[in-house]
Amino acid sequence: MATVPLITDEAAGAQARAVFDDIREKRNTDYVNNFWRALAADPTLLKLTWERVQQVMSPGALDPLVKELIYVAVSAANGCSYCVHSHTAAARAKGMTPEQHGELLQVIALANHTNALANALQVEVDARFRAD
Repeated sequence: MATVPLITDEAAGAQARAVFDDIREKRNTDYVNNFWRALAADPTLLKLTWERVQQVMSPGALDPLVKELIYVAVSAANGCSYCVHSHTAAARAKGMTPEQHGELLQVIALANHTNALANALQVEVDARFRAD
């Protein structure tokens, strides 16, 4: 259960309603998901987050599917079930195949395994890997 009320269209103030309408228009949908409805409890945070999502997740040097795959991996590492589900759905909508999803899960599992080993062993970073 959310720690704030999920704001309905009817309960949304003008600022939140404008963001909801923009989400519908930009995503070509009539659906506003629970994440955005929870953020609408703070309309300023809702607006800022929506603007940031559009900026970061738009096509750039990384294509949108790659960005969604990264989002799934980070969400899994952070234990955010909501984000794993929503961004897996987004990745599928952007063309992720079942084979790609399977490989993604294997990479996430491998990274968790090797990260835990490197942390437990306190392996010093090789000088050639440092940016400085």
